[in-house]
Amino acid sequence: MEAIKFTNKIQPHFQSFSNTHFRLIKFRNSHLRFQPKINKKWESLSLYGGERLKKENFLKREIFSVKCRAEGIERGLLVGGGRSEEREFMVAERFKVVALMACVMCLCNADRVVMSVAIVPLAAKHGWSSAFLGIVQSSFLWGYIFSSVIGGALVDKYGGKKVIAWGAALWSLATLLTPWAANHSTISLLAIRAFFGLAEGVALPSMNTLLSRWFPCHERATAVGISMGGFHLGNVVGLVLTPLFMTSVGISGPFILFSSLGLLWLTTWVSRVTNDPQESNSITKSELRLIQAGKSDSPTLKKGELPPLRLLLSKMPTWAIIFANVTNNWGYFVLLSWMPVYFKTVFHVNLKQAAWFSAVPWGTMAISGYVAGAASDFLIKAGYSLTFVRKVMQSIGFIGPGVALLCLNFAKTPEVAAVMITIALSFSSFSQAGFLLNMQDIAPQYAGFLHGISNSAGTLAAIISTIGTGFFVQWLGSFQAFLTLTACLYFVTAIFWNIYATGERVF
Repeated sequence: MEAIKFTNKIQPHFQSFSNTHFRLIKFRNSHLRFQPKINKKWESLSLYGGERLKKENFLKREIFSVKCRAEGIERGLLVGGGRSEEREFMVAERFKVVALMACVMCLCNADRVVMSVAIVPLAAKHGWSSAFLGIVQSSFLWGYIFSSVIGGALVDKYGGKKVIAWGAALWSLATLLTPWAANHSTISLLAIRAFFGLAEGVALPSMNTLLSRWFPCHERATAVGISMGGFHLGNVVGLVLTPLFMTSVGISGPFILFSSLGLLWLTTWVSRVTNDPQESNSITKSELRLIQAGKSDSPTLKKGELPPLRLLLSKMPTWAIIFANVTNNWGYFVLLSWMPVYFKTVFHVNLKQAAWFSAVPWGTMAISGYVAGAASDFLIKAGYSLTFVRKVMQSIGFIGPGVALLCLNFAKTPEVAAVMITIALSFSSFSQAGFLLNMQDIAPQYAGFLHGISNSAGTLAAIISTIGTGFFVQWLGSFQAFLTLTACLYFVTAIFWNIYATGERVF
């Protein structure tokens, strides 16, 4: 239609415009086959007695308007709409990746939390003591401790996509089988929970490595904050939905729900995500350039090559990460495993109320984790060194929870206790922008394996703290002594971190 209008408008001027001059207007090919280009040499020619080409200028304006409209149509075809349609809003591919990662991390933690709530009626049904209850809670960690190192090495070699996909499939299967195992025998339950932990041990190394490939350095902390926000939100989802489904469906209800969601996520993940942005068919060239410009390339492990364990353990920054992971997991799993029991035994609230009091702190932790990541990226963009940023974030992540747990000993109501635990977990989430990112800083080539080593040490600490809490409560009759011990551990590790941690590449 635009071409027809063009012809009609210039027809009256053809008589005063010679064929010779008309040939001087050259047409350049475009997608729509018309974009005129006027030779500037003839712009000031006179026709018939020295009169300037006013009519030619008019023609030039008409042609130019057609050219603009043509280019507009071309752009409309490329973005999915012309002038009458709104242009399609394109979401960057890396944000789709981090959204799917946040979803699976949410399911990862929700599957853990189901047992923390379901164990209360199971303990009443089977007559388990507090000490044995701690053993059941820790059985998840028996498998988790072994898969962290193996999973980290697999992630370095094969990438995060495949490893976390297999992990999600296996832990969803284990979640589905947990109610059957609990009804069958105690040994079956412990075995299934250990297998569940074995499958989940690959989640964090996969997340850390995959996001480091998909995000430039100045966006990485925010990406981890979003993913870990999903992880912490999984606590809220698990703690709130589990009692509801147990009441309406039975103990098996929440296990069936979350295992089904895991398998549903898996179908989307396999078809939409790649290990590296360079392998993606959906990413734009501009986004790929942005990602590549904002990160340092690190060679992948060669086939058959093993990470240098002795070399990694010979440097103090590695031990700073290991001790930080130990302390973080110690405090985290004490609160994760025992919070519903704490509110029920200390403040005598029912199971649903205990779940709600336990869920609120995890919800705020999801938000504060994102704030920590955004603040970290802001400081890096402002010119502060990585070492300074990592030390500040980790100091907040340890000193804040330590003070809050000491104050928790003086809580007299469940509301005050919930506030103290909320403060503790909110500050704890700043560790995500501390030691969790520091593995990529000091050893980008071996980050997955280093994550596995530190996470295994942290898992051992989590087993000790989870079982130890049960024995302390049974022995002393209160949670206060163990909360004080955990607070002191936070303070000591904060000092060690500030002495030995660095943001510079070491390996």
